[in-house]
Amino acid sequence: MANTIQAKKRVRQNARHYQHNTALRSMYRTYIKNVVNAIQAKNKEEAKKVFAAAIPVIDRMVSKGIVHKNKAARHKSRLTSHIKAMQ
Repeated sequence: MANTIQAKKRVRQNARHYQHNTALRSMYRTYIKNVVNAIQAKNKEEAKKVFAAAIPVIDRMVSKGIVHKNKAARHKSRLTSHIKAMQ
């Protein structure tokens, strides 16, 4: 249990940051899921459009420290290759 005023404040801050980061991570995953669903539906134009909307969100999560930069690059690379492979 937190005993000092500083420790109590850090507990409050950590709870607030945890909720904020969880919401951002959920948004990140939703954008990726939208691209994956468009790819699975074999809709290339929709996939391109949704992917173009997802790229800034992915990059923003990297700048905020929610996702590691290599993980974001891996997602972008794989999604791009899946979209290019579509007919």
